[in-house]
Formats: sequence, C-alpha cells, structure tokens
Amino acid sequence: MKRLFLTLFLIVSLKSMAQIAITDTITLSRNQAEAIFLEKNISLISEKLNIDIADAQVIQAKLWPNPTLTVGEINLWKNATAQQLPVLWGNYGRTQQVNAELEQLIQTAGKRKKMIAMEKVSAEIAKEYFKTFLRNLKIEFRENLTDLQYNQAQEEVYQNQLSSMQTLLKAYKNQVAQGNVGKGEYVRLKATELQFLKEINDLQKENNSLQKELKVLMNLPATSFIKLTDEGFVPMNKNIEEINLANLMESAIENRPDMKVLKLGNEYNDNKYKYERAMRTPDVTLGVSYDRGASLMNDFVGIGFSLDLPFFNRNQGNIKAAKIAIDQGKLLTEEKTLSVQSEVLNAYQDFITTKKLYESADASFEGDLDKLLESYRKNFMQRNTSMLEYLDFVDAYLDNKSILLNSKKDLNKNLEELRYITGQEIN
Repeated sequence: MKRLFLTLFLIVSLKSMAQIAITDTITLSRNQAEAIFLEKNISLISEKLNIDIADAQVIQAKLWPNPTLTVGEINLWKNATAQQLPVLWGNYGRTQQVNAELEQLIQTAGKRKKMIAMEKVSAEIAKEYFKTFLRNLKIEFRENLTDLQYNQAQEEVYQNQLSSMQTLLKAYKNQVAQGNVGKGEYVRLKATELQFLKEINDLQKENNSLQKELKVLMNLPATSFIKLTDEGFVPMNKNIEEINLANLMESAIENRPDMKVLKLGNEYNDNKYKYERAMRTPDVTLGVSYDRGASLMNDFVGIGFSLDLPFFNRNQGNIKAAKIAIDQGKLLTEEKTLSVQSEVLNAYQDFITTKKLYESADASFEGDLDKLLESYRKNFMQRNTSMLEYLDFVDAYLDNKSILLNSKKDLNKNLEELRYITGQEIN
C-alpha cells in the first residue's frame, strides 16, 4: 500500500512539474525582451564594473605619496663609555640615544598631473570598451530574436498545413473504409503528414536552442518559454535609400566605440610620452631629522634632501618606446578608418539588395497565396483537383512562404548589421 501511495505521489509530482515547465510562457515584444536583456544580463553587469575599476585608478593617481617615518639608533642599555645627557622625563633618559627622520617624496616636472591625465584617458577607454562589449552582445541578442521570430512563423505555417492535412486524412480514411478511394492516395497524404511532422520537429529543436541562448542572455529561469510577438520582425525604414553614404561613413568613424578606443589610445600615447619625458627629471625627497646624543648637540634637528643624479639613466629607452607607440597608433587608426569605410559600404549595399528583394513581392501576394491554397484544398476535397496538382501547389506554397519569411529575416539582420557597422540606430 505504501508503494502504491509513493508511486501515485511521484506521478502527481512529475505531472505538476511538467505543467509548470509548459505553462511558464512569457510573451514579449522585441522591445520588452531587449529591456529585460539590458537590465538583467550578467555579463553586462560584470563588464560595467570595469568602468568603476578604471575610475578608482583615477582616484589613486590623484593621491600624494605617503611620508616615511624612520626611528632608529635606540639603545636599550648603556656601557661604561656612556655620556650623561639631560633627562627625557622624570629621572629617565640620561644615557638614552634616539634618531628619527621624516621624509616626503616630491614628484617633479608635473609627473603626478601627467599620471592623472593618463588614468583619466584609461577610464574613458574602459567606457568605450564597455560600449563595444554591449554592441557585440546586443547584435547577437537581436539576431537571436530575429531567428526566433522566423522560427515561430515557419512553425506556424507548417502547423497550419499539418492541421489541414490531418483533416483531409480523417475524411480520406472514411472514404477508404467505404471503398470510395484507393488506399494509395491515403498513404500519399499520410507521407505528406509525416513530412510536415519532421519539419515541425526540426523547427522545435532549433527553437529549443534559441530558447537556451536567449534565456541565458536575459537571465531568465530555465523553465521559462519565450514567445515573441510579430512586432518588429519587418523593420520599417522607408527612407533608407536616401541616407547619404558619406554621412554614414563619417558617423561610423565618429560614433563607433572601437574607433573611439583607437583615438583615446592615441591620446593616451601622447600623455604617456609626456610622462616618460618628465621621468628624465629626478624626483626630490625632502627630509627632517632629529638626533639625540649622536652629534655635537644633544638634541639635533636638521633638514636635508636626496635625489638621483641622472648621469647614466635619463629614461631614454622608455621615451623612445612611447614615441614609437604614437607613430604606431596613427598607422593603426588610418588602417581602421579604411576598414570601417569598407564595412559601411558593404553593409549598406547588402541591406539595399535585400530590401529590393523583399519589396519585389506585391504587398497582397502573401494574402493571395493563402487564399489560393484554400481554393486548391476545397477543389481537392470536391475532387475537382487531382492529388498531384494539390500536393504540387502545397510544395510551391511552402517554398514561397519560406522565401518571404527569409527575405523578412534577412532584411532585419542586414539592418541590424548596418546599425552595428555605423555605430548608430537607423530610423
């Protein structure tokens, strides 16, 4: 009896868990999905902390070096040669000796100011690196959204055809049983149903893979199931052909974070060169010392300074390296500029080509295709159209639906690529 109750409990529990997994569906638009992604993506949150780290380095660069206190020459006992000194307090200290020094490093030639300038540029570079990371992650996320919308639309097409085919099969099964239709026709329809089931199965596997990627990017529970609305699958950019290509190239050079990183890198190299040149000038250490019992005076207070004598090392190697880095940065910027211009031209041409393909289909074509399919189905049911003609049209219908959906998907992806390449949102 206990085993029976345990078995029933497990069955109910597993059924409840399955229901939770199935019913945990989240219906979102693209904008809503992206808002969740921007708010909850763990990689973005982690990467953004690098900006705080860089800001902390700026704070550190602004701090002065700490003074150094040295206390020494303290004797804990006396020997026979000890001289008598004035007491320190009470009756103590007649033979006690002590030495104390206080030193402060003074950075010369504006080294501290130049170091602060370098760290500020590093902080700006960290911000641009974050923007680059965000751009890369965002285009990956948007492409996954487009793939999911395409996948859902494709599955809906095949589900509709499967439903129609199963209705036909039910009618044909009765006709075969009554001897009005040959079994061969029924088997042919059954084979088509199996083909639809195979296509749906493949699409569902692709859906599972996309669900996994999107749930990680959006930081959603594993039991969630994302369903996207059709909104935004076909981007509305009516005036894209009128955009000046030269302006797009200029925008990419000005706005792309990777270009800004290169420019900031050049600024950093300039500051580094100035800093290395300043390092030729030795720093000075100022000091104040107190000596009890080890000089001509019992309580001696003196001042002094120390500095390196730049006879051999005048930082020649680091200065030369910094100068070479400036020249190298200019060459890399020139090369990157040419590469960005080529990328913009290629992305723009790809988008225009895809848009022309999408617009080559009449606006009413897809609706007419659906109506014609329904007409073929009715005629086939009424025996006015042969099975071969009907199934041939179904294949043509599915091919054309696939072409239309692919053109929408490519249009969306090409636009996102253009946005990515130019570093801006094209409206």
